[in-house]
Amino acid sequence: MERIKHRVTHYWSHRAEGFEAQRLREFESEKKDRWLAEFRKYLPQGRPLRVLDIGTGTGFFACLMAEEGHEAIGIDLTPEMIDHAEHMAAVLGLDARFQIMDAEETEFASESFDVLVTRNLTWTLPHIARAYREWYRILKPGGVLINFDADYCAAIDNDEVELPENHAHKLVPEFLTQENEEITMELSAYEGPRPQWDVQLLVKAGFERVLVDVGVYKRIYKEIDEFYNPTPIFTIAAYK
Repeated sequence: MERIKHRVTHYWSHRAEGFEAQRLREFESEKKDRWLAEFRKYLPQGRPLRVLDIGTGTGFFACLMAEEGHEAIGIDLTPEMIDHAEHMAAVLGLDARFQIMDAEETEFASESFDVLVTRNLTWTLPHIARAYREWYRILKPGGVLINFDADYCAAIDNDEVELPENHAHKLVPEFLTQENEEITMELSAYEGPRPQWDVQLLVKAGFERVLVDVGVYKRIYKEIDEFYNPTPIFTIAAYK
């Protein structure tokens, strides 16, 4: 399991620079308001929140939360991603902080955050049940975990729609595409059908209420553009 984690980290170290450029363009696109509309369905309203972006990548969600006036911290296991997240926040002039940290074993005290957010991370975690228990621990009572992800392992053999030439998948070198496919196939042996599997794990971790929205991808990815995700994402909102 730890070997898989190292392999995933190594893969993303190669993609950090191009990933930041794309996330900056996404931040300036109509997608930003669409993501905010989804977040507002679940975020506590009327006060500044302490938000942790788990698996922040180059900091898109952390920057989104910082721009909304929240205290935003992003963590990622890939040092190159954290470097680019700090650069992205500086380019945008936003006060978001970033740390290299393992999502499955964080260094935060219990009940540290009002909100946890994550995007396209949990499918890569070799110990997802452990991660959910850890996230429950660091979430304040009444807080919420908002997880955007997809059943990428189940979708590995699906034919993709025709993507535009500037899409990230078209720009990834062949050796990284092959590496991604091999990682996905290996992880598929450890995962159940999602998001049903996640709901079971979250309840076992202690979350009292779990909401699932399998239609979010239709609202975020209306167009087949450079940001389009060919695998339908879902939202899971889990309340402590």
